[in-house]
Amino acid sequence: MNEPQEIPGPQDPNAINIELSEAIAEGEYANLAMIAHSSSEFVIDFIRLMPGVPKAKVKARIIVTPEHAKRLLSALADNVERFEQTFGPIKMQADMPSYPMGFGGTMGEA
Repeated sequence: MNEPQEIPGPQDPNAINIELSEAIAEGEYANLAMIAHSSSEFVIDFIRLMPGVPKAKVKARIIVTPEHAKRLLSALADNVERFEQTFGPIKMQADMPSYPMGFGGTMGEA
């Protein structure tokens, strides 16, 4: 049951056969990304930040070349544009801090 599944590609001789394991297919939720770069790579940390918890966990770290970072930027922009054409504009909070350490609102008590 934990065998990787193969994502069928086009019948192109140059097609890449991509394998997706069950664990990776489940995905990880992240609500914060931190990006750093050097002359040869971009490092993108995907982080799950929970309200009221001062410590956040990096759930995935992806390292790409500058060329691939630019391709990712273009692919994301294209997908956001298609999403908005289908579902309408994505609303952004104007007053949201650029480095959120809390989710705002009142803190719950147990």
